[in-house]
Amino acid sequence: MNRTLSLVFAILFGVLALALPAFAGDYPLQVARNIMMYMALAITWDMLIRSGQVSFGIAGLFGLGAYATILSVVHANFPPIISILFGAAFAGLVAFFIGFLILRLRAIYFSIVTLALSSIFMIVIQNLVEFTGGPQGLIIQQGIIFNGNTHKLYWLTLVGLAVAIAASIWFEKSKIHFALTAIRNNEISAKSSGVNIFRWLLLAFVVTSTIQGLLGGIFVQEYAFATPDSVFSADFTLLPLGMALLGGTYSTTGPIIGAVLLGLVSEWLKMQIPYGHLVVYGIMIIVVILFMPQGLKNVLKPMSTKAEGRGA
Repeated sequence: MNRTLSLVFAILFGVLALALPAFAGDYPLQVARNIMMYMALAITWDMLIRSGQVSFGIAGLFGLGAYATILSVVHANFPPIISILFGAAFAGLVAFFIGFLILRLRAIYFSIVTLALSSIFMIVIQNLVEFTGGPQGLIIQQGIIFNGNTHKLYWLTLVGLAVAIAASIWFEKSKIHFALTAIRNNEISAKSSGVNIFRWLLLAFVVTSTIQGLLGGIFVQEYAFATPDSVFSADFTLLPLGMALLGGTYSTTGPIIGAVLLGLVSEWLKMQIPYGHLVVYGIMIIVVILFMPQGLKNVLKPMSTKAEGRGA
C-alpha cells in the first residue's frame, strides 16, 4: 500500500480502537482484546523476520514473560504493573543470553532451535512443581489487576499493542531497517559494507522477545492464572504467524490487516463450527500462501496505484 492509503488505514484503526469501549459491551471487548494480543505478537514476529530469521519461538518467550509475571506476584507480592514489566525484562534477559548461542544459526536450523526452546521452557516449568505449580499452574488470588474491569483490561491490552506498533515503526524508520534488510538480502554484502550482523540480529531478537514477554505478562494478569499448556500454547506461535503472512510481511500494516481479518473470521467460525474452525482457519492460510504469497498488503498496492492513475 502507498503511504496515503497506509495513513488512512492507520487513522481509521486508531479511531476505532480508541472509540470501541464507548459503545461495545463485555463480549466485543473480549474479542477485541484477543485480536489485539495476537496482532501484537504478529507484529513482533514480523519485526524479526525482516532480518531473514524465521522464529517459531513466540510462545516460548510469551510463556516465559507470563510465568515470570505470575511468579513475581505469588512469591514476591509484586504490584500488577510492576510484575508485567518484570516479566518483559526477564524474557528480554533470557533472549539476550540465548541469543549468543542461537543467532549464529541460519535458516531452518534457527527455526528448529527456537521451536525446541519453547518446548524446553514448558518442560522446565512443568517439573518445578513446588515453585511453579507444575502442570496445574498458578492462580493470582489477591491483587487482581483492575479487579477484572473489562474496560480497563482493554486499555491495558491496547497499551501492549501500542508498544509493539511503536517498536515496529522504529524498526522501519531508523537505520535498523537498512541493517536488517541488508542482512536478509545478502549477509556477505552486508558484512563487506560494514554491517555488524550479530549485533543487529541480537538487537532485533531481544527487542521482539521483550515485547512478547510483556504481552505474556499482560495476558496472565488479565486472566489471573497460568498453566504451561495455556501460556506456552502453539496458538501463540501459529496464529500470529498466519496473520502476518495473510496481511503481508516486512511491514507494520501487513500484520495489522491480517490480524483484524483472521481474528474476526476466527471468532465467527468458533460460533459456526465449534470444533472445526481451526481446520477452516488452516485452509485459509494455505490458500493465501499458495495464491497470495506476498499477502493482502501487496495485493492492495497495485489497486491503489491504478486508482491514483485514474485520478491523474
